[in-house]
Amino acid sequence: MAKLKLNPKRTAMLIQDLQNDVMIEKGAFADSGAPQHAKEQNVVANVKRLATAFRKAGSPVIHVWYIVEKGAPGLKQNAPLFEGVKGANALVRGTWGAKPAAGLEPKRGDFVVEKMRMSGWQDTKLETLLRGLGVDTVVVTGAWTNMSIEHTARTGADKGYFVIVPEDCCSTMNADWHRASINYAMQNVAAVTKSGEVIAALG
Repeated sequence: MAKLKLNPKRTAMLIQDLQNDVMIEKGAFADSGAPQHAKEQNVVANVKRLATAFRKAGSPVIHVWYIVEKGAPGLKQNAPLFEGVKGANALVRGTWGAKPAAGLEPKRGDFVVEKMRMSGWQDTKLETLLRGLGVDTVVVTGAWTNMSIEHTARTGADKGYFVIVPEDCCSTMNADWHRASINYAMQNVAAVTKSGEVIAALG
């Protein structure tokens, strides 16, 4: 892969689904293995460091959160993932589980996008926001690598955005699922790299 170069004015960072229920011990999905893999990936610290670099460069940082109301009304139960959100009473607005992991709270000037599907684009204001910001390149970070991150990367590519995935800023339920996504599924839709490369590319 050619050396990465980014225009800070045209590049945004997405921090997706790094919420307590998704990847923290005592969260709704703790039994999935997600907390352990998040630790193995050092994902919170890596994402925090990358977000700091984006803010310093004057590039947008956008938090994409999965949020439902109590009882998950309107969350169609058409896939196991959505059944899991409702069944576990997860990601309910105002609860600890729906909040971002400690250290990843939005800072002044950041943006927040809410969603109820896997992809950060599905029925959200994300694309409207990126157009308004003049962004054509998105750096996608968060959880889970082989679900929300992969969906968001694929759709972003289809929509004409340049997509970058720093794999050390992503985690899922175990290393095998992570590698399958990073090493195979994501290769044709995104530039897969590391957070250090992205920071260097911002200049």
